[in-house]
Amino acid sequence: MLLVVHPEHPQPRYIARVVQCLQDGGIIAYPTDTTYGIGCSIFNKKGIERIYQLKQRDHKKPFSFICPNLAEVSRYAKVSNVAFKILRRYLPGPYTFVLEATRDVPDLLLTRQKTVGIRIPDNRICLDIVQLLGNPIITTSANLSGEEPVGDPNMIDINFGGKLDIIVDGGVLTTDVSSVISLVNDIPEILRVGIGDVSWCS
Repeated sequence: MLLVVHPEHPQPRYIARVVQCLQDGGIIAYPTDTTYGIGCSIFNKKGIERIYQLKQRDHKKPFSFICPNLAEVSRYAKVSNVAFKILRRYLPGPYTFVLEATRDVPDLLLTRQKTVGIRIPDNRICLDIVQLLGNPIITTSANLSGEEPVGDPNMIDINFGGKLDIIVDGGVLTTDVSSVISLVNDIPEILRVGIGDVSWCS
């Protein structure tokens, strides 16, 4: 189901409807500051498994997730003073930062190195959703693994509509991806170059 939400002034009743869907175990597609993502609550094990199947994704590749603010990031990741300064400077923004995980992170989202990827996108809709939900949601691009991301919610509806509970239509977006940067050991390491500037890492 497509739910059209204003990108700059998200209607509270629609945000509440999406959050209720997530609380009921649903899976959604939603806009970020890069392209559209697919997600569910990080505590929804069945939902996470559904997303793996939907994307035909290798289970050895854990999903990143979205937090509403830096305070929430520090609940799920160990943030040193160095890392905090970097996060404060570049978030919200088109970055995924890899950090050492805390015990609050579900095992399904941990890498072998016990790290997690965390985003705070510069997008009002998805930040309002996670803020009201009270915990992070999975973030993974709305496409099959290995294929190009999809920035048009109508195409997402065609490709995945029957398998998603709600498609949050925040307008047509780019097909860009976030830059992925590891801050483990306080040494910025570029893992993927995306739309976020990475020149500061060198």
